[in-house]
Amino acid sequence: MDTNFQPVISANARGPYRQHSLEFKRALVVLSLEPGASVARIAREHGVNANQVFSWRRLYQQGRLGAPALMRDDGLLPVVLTPAVPASSSVPAAADGMIVFEVGQVRVRIEGQPNAATLAQVLDRVLR
Repeated sequence: MDTNFQPVISANARGPYRQHSLEFKRALVVLSLEPGASVARIAREHGVNANQVFSWRRLYQQGRLGAPALMRDDGLLPVVLTPAVPASSSVPAAADGMIVFEVGQVRVRIEGQPNAATLAQVLDRVLR
Protein backbone atom coordinates (compact mmCIF):
# COMPACT_ATOMS: atom_id res chain seq x y z
CA MET A 1 0.00 0.00 0.00
CA ASP A 2 1.38 3.34 -1.07
CA THR A 3 0.56 6.38 1.13
CA ASN A 4 1.30 9.90 0.12
CA PHE A 5 1.25 12.56 2.81
CA GLN A 6 0.66 16.04 1.48
CA PRO A 7 -0.33 19.08 3.48
CA VAL A 8 -3.85 20.28 3.00
CA ILE A 9 -3.90 23.95 2.07
CA SER A 10 -7.21 25.72 2.37
CA ALA A 11 -8.11 27.76 -0.69
CA ASN A 12 -10.21 30.21 1.35
CA ALA A 13 -7.69 31.29 3.95
CA ARG A 14 -8.80 34.22 6.06
CA GLY A 15 -7.32 37.52 5.13
CA PRO A 16 -6.20 40.16 7.57
CA TYR A 17 -8.73 41.43 10.08
CA ARG A 18 -10.55 44.58 9.07
CA GLN A 19 -10.04 47.56 11.32
CA HIS A 20 -13.16 49.74 11.51
CA SER A 21 -12.96 53.34 12.66
CA LEU A 22 -14.71 54.51 15.82
CA GLU A 23 -16.95 56.73 13.68
CA PHE A 24 -18.07 53.69 11.63
CA LYS A 25 -18.78 51.67 14.78
CA ARG A 26 -20.69 54.50 16.44
CA ALA A 27 -22.70 55.14 13.26
CA LEU A 28 -23.79 51.50 13.07
CA VAL A 29 -24.64 51.45 16.78
CA VAL A 30 -26.76 54.59 16.44
CA LEU A 31 -28.58 53.07 13.45
CA SER A 32 -29.19 49.85 15.38
CA LEU A 33 -30.60 51.70 18.40
CA GLU A 34 -33.36 53.41 16.40
CA PRO A 35 -36.87 52.07 17.09
CA GLY A 36 -37.76 49.22 14.74
CA ALA A 37 -34.21 48.82 13.41
CA SER A 38 -32.98 45.34 12.50
CA VAL A 39 -29.40 44.70 13.61
CA ALA A 40 -29.06 41.84 11.11
CA ARG A 41 -30.19 44.05 8.22
CA ILE A 42 -27.92 46.93 9.22
CA ALA A 43 -24.95 44.58 9.61
CA ARG A 44 -25.61 42.93 6.25
CA GLU A 45 -25.92 46.30 4.48
CA HIS A 46 -22.56 47.41 5.88
CA GLY A 47 -20.69 44.13 5.40
CA VAL A 48 -20.19 43.16 9.04
CA ASN A 49 -21.43 40.34 11.23
CA ALA A 50 -24.50 41.04 13.37
CA ASN A 51 -22.68 39.65 16.43
CA GLN A 52 -20.03 42.32 15.92
CA VAL A 53 -22.69 45.05 15.95
CA PHE A 54 -24.13 43.66 19.20
CA SER A 55 -20.62 43.70 20.67
CA TRP A 56 -20.17 47.34 19.61
CA ARG A 57 -23.53 48.18 21.18
CA ARG A 58 -22.35 46.80 24.53
CA LEU A 59 -19.13 48.80 24.28
CA TYR A 60 -21.10 51.92 23.34
CA GLN A 61 -23.46 51.55 26.30
CA GLN A 62 -20.43 51.21 28.57
CA GLY A 63 -18.98 54.38 27.07
CA ARG A 64 -15.98 52.52 25.61
CA LEU A 65 -16.43 53.67 22.01
CA GLY A 66 -15.44 57.23 22.79
CA ALA A 67 -19.00 58.52 22.98
CA PRO A 68 -21.42 58.86 25.88
CA ALA A 69 -23.96 56.09 26.30
CA LEU A 70 -27.30 56.79 24.63
CA MET A 71 -29.47 54.50 26.64
CA ARG A 72 -29.99 55.47 30.27
CA ASP A 73 -31.74 53.36 32.87
CA ASP A 74 -31.91 56.08 35.55
CA GLY A 75 -35.32 57.39 34.43
CA LEU A 76 -34.10 60.95 33.89
CA LEU A 77 -35.40 63.14 31.09
CA PRO A 78 -33.17 65.45 29.06
CA VAL A 79 -33.54 69.12 30.01
CA VAL A 80 -33.07 72.07 27.65
CA LEU A 81 -32.86 75.58 29.10
CA THR A 82 -34.08 78.47 26.99
CA PRO A 83 -33.77 82.20 27.68
CA ALA A 84 -36.59 83.66 29.72
CA VAL A 85 -39.19 85.70 27.88
CA PRO A 86 -39.86 89.08 29.53
CA ALA A 87 -43.22 89.04 31.29
CA SER A 88 -45.87 91.47 30.14
CA SER A 89 -47.21 93.97 32.65
CA SER A 90 -50.69 92.37 32.65
CA VAL A 91 -49.40 88.97 33.86
CA PRO A 92 -48.83 88.60 37.61
CA ALA A 93 -45.23 87.98 38.72
CA ALA A 94 -46.12 84.55 40.17
CA ALA A 95 -46.95 83.22 36.68
CA ASP A 96 -43.49 83.91 35.21
CA GLY A 97 -42.33 80.28 35.32
CA MET A 98 -43.04 77.78 32.56
CA ILE A 99 -42.21 74.08 32.20
CA VAL A 100 -42.41 72.36 28.79
CA PHE A 101 -41.39 68.76 28.24
CA GLU A 102 -41.93 66.23 25.47
CA VAL A 103 -41.97 62.45 25.72
CA GLY A 104 -42.68 60.70 22.43
CA GLN A 105 -45.97 62.10 21.08
CA VAL A 106 -46.87 63.80 24.39
CA ARG A 107 -46.06 67.46 25.02
CA VAL A 108 -46.87 69.03 28.38
CA ARG A 109 -46.68 72.79 29.08
CA ILE A 110 -47.12 74.07 32.62
CA GLU A 111 -47.17 77.80 33.30
CA GLY A 112 -46.94 79.56 36.63
CA GLN A 113 -46.35 77.71 39.88
CA PRO A 114 -47.84 74.21 39.63
CA ASN A 115 -49.12 72.33 42.63
CA ALA A 116 -46.48 69.73 43.55
CA ALA A 117 -49.02 66.89 43.95
CA THR A 118 -50.66 67.67 40.61
CA LEU A 119 -47.30 67.90 38.86
CA ALA A 120 -46.29 64.53 40.34
CA GLN A 121 -49.50 62.93 39.03
CA VAL A 122 -49.00 64.38 35.54
CA LEU A 123 -45.40 63.19 35.38
CA ASP A 124 -46.38 59.75 36.65
CA ARG A 125 -49.01 59.36 33.91
CA VAL A 126 -46.84 60.69 31.10
CA LEU A 127 -43.76 58.63 31.99
CA ARG A 128 -45.61 55.30 32.09
